Amino acid sequence: MNPGELQAIESQRQALLGQLTAAETALRAGLHNTRGFGDTARAHMERARAHLCEAYIAINESKSVRTVQQLVDDVNRVQQVMDDVQRRKSQRI
Repeated sequence: MNPGELQAIESQRQALLGQLTAAETALRAGLHNTRGFGDTARAHMERARAHLCEAYIAINESKSVRTVQQLVDDVNRVQQVMDDVQRRKSQRI
C-alpha cells in the first residue's frame, strides 16, 4: 500500500472510532433515562454498549477478539450469575 492509501484507511478508522465514541456516550446517557421503560430496554442498551466496546477493541487491536456469539454468551453468563445472586439475597430476607 502506498502512503496515500494508508492515510485514507487511518482516516476512516479515526472516523469510525469517533462514531463509536459518540454512540457509547449516547447509550450511557440513555441508560440513566430508562426508568419507566422496564428492565428489557435497559438490558438491550447495556448489551448494545458491550457490543460497541468490542467493536472499539476489534478496530484498535491486531489480536483476535471475541466473536459476537462469544460476547453474547459471556454477557448471558454474567447476567445469570447476577440473577442467581439476587435470588439468593431475596431468599435470605
